[in-house]
Order: sequence, then structure tokens, then C-alpha cells
Amino acid sequence: MARAFRALELLLAALLLAMVVMVFGNVVLRYVFNSGITVSEELSRFCFVWLTFVGAVVAMRDNAHLGMTNVVDRLPRTGKVACAAINQVLIVACCVLMLWGTVRQHEINATTYAPVTNMSMIWIFGMGYLTGGAIALLALHKLWRILTGSITNAELIGVVEEEDLPHPHRHGGAR
Repeated sequence: MARAFRALELLLAALLLAMVVMVFGNVVLRYVFNSGITVSEELSRFCFVWLTFVGAVVAMRDNAHLGMTNVVDRLPRTGKVACAAINQVLIVACCVLMLWGTVRQHEINATTYAPVTNMSMIWIFGMGYLTGGAIALLALHKLWRILTGSITNAELIGVVEEEDLPHPHRHGGAR
């Protein structure tokens, strides 16, 4: 599982690098040579879509999505458990809707082509399969851990604030 997420993180880095190279390259070409590569505009948009959807999966694994902790923090453990379970059920329901919509639109997207690259649009809208499926599996795993009682109090909040993350490069003083 860790290798799969490491691969996703490497994919995110590659997508970001590809976007930067294509967009910056096009800017240089336009200003210096008064030309550009048309395909790079479309591909950079596709990279951005993939970056967003793959990033959502990684953010779900890292508990990095937005959350309202001010209410849940004040609840006793049973309230936190109930909120976490409801949260995961709602996430799974949204993922099922995403997967169902992707399946229903599959034929249309598979036979529609991008104007410049002539790529099948299923390469863009098919990201619903990856995102919906992966996030649903992560939510079901967390829901299982909630129902079996093997989830810790820290995990019940479901959101990790940046200031709560360990900072190994800091050495005890203000910068």
C-alpha cells in the first residue's frame, strides 16, 4: 500500500513538472519567438485535472482535506466516533455517485476526442474511476477501523493541521 501511494506521489511530482515545463516553455516561445506549441496548452490542462484527482486520493490518505474540528474536538469519544462513522459513510456515498456517473458517461467520453491532441476524453473523465474507487476504499478501511474499535482518538478528528505535524528540521526555537 505504501508503494502504491509513493507511486502516486511520484506521479503528482511528474505531472506538476510537466505542467511547469509546458506552460513555461510556451511562455518563452510566445515572447521570444512569437510562436507556441498548441498541444502543450491542452496537455497542461489535462495534467492539471490529473493532478487534482490524484492529489485528492493522496490528501484523503493523509487526512489533509478541510474539516470542521472546532465542533468535533468538544465531543466525547462516542460523539467523535459517531461523527467519524457518519463522515466515512457520506464519503463512500459520494464516491459511489462519482463512480456511477463515470460509468454512465463512459461511452460518451470514450468516443469524444480532445480537439488538439485527439485523445479520447475518457483519459480525463475516467479519472472518476481512480479517484472514486481509491477514496471509497480508504473510507471503507477507516470505517472498518471505526466499527472494530481499532481507531485512535487522534484519528477520529480526521484532519491534520499543518502546525500539528512534526517538523524534524526545526530545532526548538523561533526562526
